[in-house]
Amino acid sequence: MHQVNRFISRYFWICSTFVLSATATAQAGKDFRQVHPQWKDLFVWTDVANVYVLRSGNSCILFNLGDGSVVDSLQDIGVEQIDSILLTDHHRENCQSFTELDLRETKVLASEVETEILENPSAFRKWHPKLGDKYSVYGASYVRPPCSPIPVSRSLSNGEIIEWSGHQIQCLATPGTAPGSMTFLLRNKEIHCGISGSLIHEGAKITNWFDTEWDYGFGKGLDAMIQSIHELKNENLHLLLPSHGSTIPSATKTLQQYEDKLIEFRKLYIRGYPVYDKSIALRDPVSQSTPIPHINQVTPHLFKLSHLHQGRNFCILISDRGHGLILDCGLFPAEILEEIILGLREHFGLKKIDAFWISHMHGDHFLLGPTLKERYGAKAWTLDRIVDRCEHPRRYDYAALVSAYGDGFDGMLIDKAFRDGETIQWEDYTIQVDWMPGQTEFGCCLWLDIDGKRVAFTGDNLFGSPSDPSQTGHEAVVCRNSCILEEGYILGSDYLRKLKPDIVMGSHSYVMPNPEAFLERYHQWSLEMASSFRSMLPGEHYEYHFDPYWVSAYPYRVDLSKESCSEVTISVRNFLETTQKHHIDLLLPDGVTATPSSVTGEVAANSRREYRVVLRRTETIKKNGVQIIPMDITLDQQKKGQLFDFLIRLPETQ
Repeated sequence: MHQVNRFISRYFWICSTFVLSATATAQAGKDFRQVHPQWKDLFVWTDVANVYVLRSGNSCILFNLGDGSVVDSLQDIGVEQIDSILLTDHHRENCQSFTELDLRETKVLASEVETEILENPSAFRKWHPKLGDKYSVYGASYVRPPCSPIPVSRSLSNGEIIEWSGHQIQCLATPGTAPGSMTFLLRNKEIHCGISGSLIHEGAKITNWFDTEWDYGFGKGLDAMIQSIHELKNENLHLLLPSHGSTIPSATKTLQQYEDKLIEFRKLYIRGYPVYDKSIALRDPVSQSTPIPHINQVTPHLFKLSHLHQGRNFCILISDRGHGLILDCGLFPAEILEEIILGLREHFGLKKIDAFWISHMHGDHFLLGPTLKERYGAKAWTLDRIVDRCEHPRRYDYAALVSAYGDGFDGMLIDKAFRDGETIQWEDYTIQVDWMPGQTEFGCCLWLDIDGKRVAFTGDNLFGSPSDPSQTGHEAVVCRNSCILEEGYILGSDYLRKLKPDIVMGSHSYVMPNPEAFLERYHQWSLEMASSFRSMLPGEHYEYHFDPYWVSAYPYRVDLSKESCSEVTISVRNFLETTQKHHIDLLLPDGVTATPSSVTGEVAANSRREYRVVLRRTETIKKNGVQIIPMDITLDQQKKGQLFDFLIRLPETQ
């Protein structure tokens, strides 16, 4: 009992020290339940997640910890000692409010991959993120580690057998929702079961899409999950015990259904045809070569990069007076840009570059922006809702922001911002600027009638060959771009098919002529993709399991290293058709306070609410450097746990 009391005491000390206000009073299922009549010593406890307790006499093993409240009630089932805690993964809901156990008596076990994340959480939340950061999607981390290190007693290997009190617990590597997830297999004479973490949700669904998205739309996490499900299916289990949702009976049958659904989902999710490996004729059947090796001509006044530079970003409109308007510019050397401009001056009468347009928030579309400003006096233009992502990218946790490219600038000043629907009178042309979501909500379409053609510049929203009836044009679905389908690809594709352009100019050197049928296929794909996500994710509102930003902080990185006071805005999104109540605690280290101390309120149906919070550090701070600040979320009396976070930076120790 000394062990449990020590754990409980430490647990409440952590809560009083790190949590800004009392944890929300609503608790779910505060009692133990047997998972099956044939497993009399195997229990489930539910708080922010399911915690499983394997009992033997007055000792137990815990499978995950949840918010730690299970410890307070172990006496109810006659448990006085926790021998081991086995973690299926690093996700905060499974190890929330983890306390410093006496490791001489209680062991913490996890896979080798998850051990790295648990013991070094700050390594996976960067103050200066880069495209190639481990476990990130172009700089936006997809792991959700605890705010403080959790020491792991021993790392587990795939296939390892843990012997405990007459039980054999087999460790099976099942990555998919976390890079090193494990399922723990238990067998008795009657029932074989697997404690599967977040690998599967009841109803053969994906627990959270934002945990499974490991790359930029190529399905690495999804493929790992399919392989894990296939291997787990071969274990012939009767029961699956997930971290979220109800116990899953008929496990083998459900796993087969899940595998089949994931495979079908993958067919729609993955593009299924090459883009950058396509032949020149399929990438760009329109443009013609020019005397400038780097440049092709699309129409008499419109130019783009030649086939020597596929995948790069550059288009330019040149007026009869020799004024130029560049559309996106990046991913090639400044020396090449200089050669291009010299060639356009010599052969096509370019005299002055007035401006360069940025199609969306991703850094690869304006990496050469500073060069255009400094050398050629060009102004930076874009849609108003894109501006802050260009000027202050590290205030956000999105993928592929310019600061992650490592090209020496954290952001770039935008000289002129345009409103949705605004018209630009440039030279002899009327150019329309429209917000056009899709790949990201922070994107736009710029279009005009030029040389007898209606030309739409669409950024990265779609790629492909309109002449191939099997192609739908879709680009990667990446939740860290902020791209809920109904507010993104569905709106954007419908906009384009109504616009009826003669030529779609995609970024990265794509030219798509005669796109009417192609755009219709693109729209139909977007509808099917949204329907597929709704069917694959739990609940009526899939957005809560898709969107990693429905509770978010701005700025994402709050610097308290020099100033002792700073402000952060907490944003709460409601996807329901009814008003929703919420309570959010910020878990701050000693010496950092917040006003207000917690965020409590209501959000109207289908809307968002923002709260300003002032953070202050005192002279008693005990930590230094970059700290992860989880946000512990309760919605309508249902605890969701520490799903999302933001960062603060404290002064380094002298």
